[in-house]
Parts: sequence; structure tokens; C-alpha cells
Amino acid sequence: MKIARFSHEGDIRFGIIDDDEVVVLANDPMFAGYETLDERLPLSEVKLIAPVIPRSKVIAFGRNYRDHATELGNEVPAEPLMFLKPNTSVIGPGDTIVLPPQSENVAFEGELAVVIGAIAKNVSAEKAESVIFGFTIANDVTARDLQTRDGQWSRAKGFDTFCPIGPVIETEFAVIRQHIVTRVNGDVKQDGPVSDMLHGVAELIEYASSVFTLLPGDLLLTGTPAGVGPLVSGDTVDVTIEGIGTLSNPVR
Repeated sequence: MKIARFSHEGDIRFGIIDDDEVVVLANDPMFAGYETLDERLPLSEVKLIAPVIPRSKVIAFGRNYRDHATELGNEVPAEPLMFLKPNTSVIGPGDTIVLPPQSENVAFEGELAVVIGAIAKNVSAEKAESVIFGFTIANDVTARDLQTRDGQWSRAKGFDTFCPIGPVIETEFAVIRQHIVTRVNGDVKQDGPVSDMLHGVAELIEYASSVFTLLPGDLLLTGTPAGVGPLVSGDTVDVTIEGIGTLSNPVR
């Protein structure tokens, strides 16, 4: 089931995508369930926005694909390499990635993202599925030069607009061998299967929840395959994952 958060006639609402229509929900389904209203809207008449705004945090994992670690000359970490992005970095499909003046090398990183749906602390990998609300697509935009210069990644990863997500949350997504495909201006830059993750989704949830209490709406970004590269003003970057859709954002 594809859950959308959308804007229509000045209101922000939630719905279920049904072909070319949106079945309108009474409230946020993460907290209020799937009560539908007797209302359908053409998908063409609504604006999809970020499907969730984390109330708490965006947790991301670096170098979780061997080829990506190698392409940047980094060692593969022995355990998950975890960092945070502020929730103010989140934007939705169609929103503009803004290049900050502090950086001369801003890169795209297409990723699978997990949307947490329950309060979770010290969750075992075996029980990780029970705290997942669904999956969406993310672009872990990174100021690569600042990442190298700073040593830690808060600034490089944390600028406003540096966490596009969307276009929807797929609640029935099963992580198998779907590919993350990133295109810049239509040219394929990344194409790697999610099965190449060094640490799988359940392991990442176990690891993160051993450190932080995960809250409903928190996002876990699971890492990016090889092929990352720079963005310049005027680009359009599209990240596609089969079964979820395509997240598209212009760059200025």
C-alpha cells in the first residue's frame, strides 16, 4: 500500500494511492490507522510532499555498500557507521536541493529509507520488522569537500534541503534485490541492488535502537551504492527503487 502525504487547496492531508487517484484518509495513518473518507482526488490535482517529517531524527548509515566505500578510498567499517541528519534537512518530491555557498562539491547519494512506526529500544534483528511502518526513497545529499575538511559529517550532511524523501511510503515493500537507480539529467549514475548492503535493514534497526530510542516517524537511511557524483545548478536528480517509485528533485 502506497501512503501519500499531499497538499490540496491549501490543506495537508494523507491518502492511499490507487492508480491515478488518491483515496483520502481521515488522519495520519501512522497514528490513527487507515480510516478512509468518502473522497477520491485525481493524483494530477494534488502535490505530493515529503511523506513524513521526522519529529525526532534522521539516522543514516555510511559506507554500507562495499563498492561505494572503495570508490571514495575508504575502508569498509567493521560495524555500521552511523550518523544523524537534522529533520530540517528533509524536503519532498519536486522540492529544490539548494547548493550552499560553503561548498564547491555537493554530491547525490540515492538510498532506501526505512520509516519507523513504533517506539523502539533495544529491538533485536528478529523483531525489527515489527517496528517498521514502511519504506521510502531518500537522497543523502552531501557536501563532499566539507565532509573531508571537517572530519565529522554534521555540516556536510545537514544543510537544509539535503534530505529529499518520497514520493510515497510503501508499507508492503519486501527488501529482496530491487535496484537503487540514480539518474542525473536522465543519465544513469548509480545502479546497485539493495541486497548488496553490508548490514541489512534488520541489523541496522537493531544497531540504532541499541543507541537511540527510535520514535514513530524516524527515518533510517541505509546507505548508497557506488556511482555517487557531483550536482550543479540546473541539474535534476531522480532516484528510483522498484516497488516504491521515483524521487525527483531539481538543483539550484
